[in-house]
Amino acid sequence: MYREAWRLQTEQFWVADLSDVDWDRVYDRYKAVLPRVRTRSELSDLIWEMHGELGTSHAYEMGGDLRVPPQYRRGFLGADYRWDDERKGYRIERIYRGDSWDRNADSPLAEPGLDVREGDILLAIAGTRLSADLTPDRLLVNTAGTEIALGITNKRGDERTIVVKTLASEAPLRYRAWVERNRRYVAEKSGGAVGYLHVPDMGPWGFAEFHRGYLSEFDKRGLIVDIRYNRGGHVSPLLLEKLNRKRIGFDVSRYGPVEPYPPESVGGPIVGITNQFAGSDGDIFSHAFKLYKLGPLVGKRTWGGVIGINPYHHLVDGTVTTQPEYSFWFVDVGWNVENYGTDPDYDVDIAPHDYRNDRDPQLDRALELMDRSLAAHVEIRPDLTARPSLRLPES
Repeated sequence: MYREAWRLQTEQFWVADLSDVDWDRVYDRYKAVLPRVRTRSELSDLIWEMHGELGTSHAYEMGGDLRVPPQYRRGFLGADYRWDDERKGYRIERIYRGDSWDRNADSPLAEPGLDVREGDILLAIAGTRLSADLTPDRLLVNTAGTEIALGITNKRGDERTIVVKTLASEAPLRYRAWVERNRRYVAEKSGGAVGYLHVPDMGPWGFAEFHRGYLSEFDKRGLIVDIRYNRGGHVSPLLLEKLNRKRIGFDVSRYGPVEPYPPESVGGPIVGITNQFAGSDGDIFSHAFKLYKLGPLVGKRTWGGVIGINPYHHLVDGTVTTQPEYSFWFVDVGWNVENYGTDPDYDVDIAPHDYRNDRDPQLDRALELMDRSLAAHVEIRPDLTARPSLRLPES
């Protein structure tokens, strides 16, 4: 298995000389450790170390015949709660709302008919009374995706028992809440003039999220495109193609609204946001955003891994190893986005105390730059008063 992982790199790495790495020497160096390997996970460690000698992104080893420990997956209620010493229970401070049509992306406490509200007190879970030491998190262990009884009391002191189906993960729910909070914040700060969208990755999910935001936000005076935490993929050219559309006219009909041409083209300035957690095709998108001069880019230098993979090679026990196969060259920096990333035009960090105080300096800076851009921008609108006329001249 070790030799096979090594051989696959010799045959699939994007350049035949493996970027001048003495790959035979690397093989011998780590082969010497093989007699000391005693567990399957130690073999994984060894292959990872060998791959690390390439100094290249996307050289992975994953899966395989690893021993899986017992799983006690915690259930989630999609809410924030805090111990209330006076009322002897956990006060529900926020119920997160996601997509109400997807029960895996909305809080179980928001199920129709339960009538659970923020400010209510969570008293018990599965018949066990909660305390300052016995937290909901402890009693929700091993309950993921199951129905469970909750003891609830409202502000009037009325106690009752409800049954909810816990979530296996709050990630989709809290993601949606974060995006919608950002969108509301941008709308409030700009008086509704600026749109906002976030792209979480460059795959099917990110493609869908882009259009979910873009189709409702593109026709505002300006647009903020947030690429932070983007996990990469392959659809960046399709998204950049949309953002690159230049509005040059309008389609006017008698009964319908005025439509821009090309359709779904942005009519005003664009500002981008990225950070150190945007990688792979997130790197590529961020760098291309600057090269296309779509607008200023705010945030932190991106991850720096743009040599792509096609993960289809398996070892004998099912392990998948990946070989960096598709390198990337740009007109301005050549190969140098790999192992470096791309710098934003405006370097802005989010410090720990910003997270604590629920502040987003990167988004605030993007709004400042948008204000500056809008002040200099001349909006194109059709003159509907000067319509063509085919009236014949009077004789």
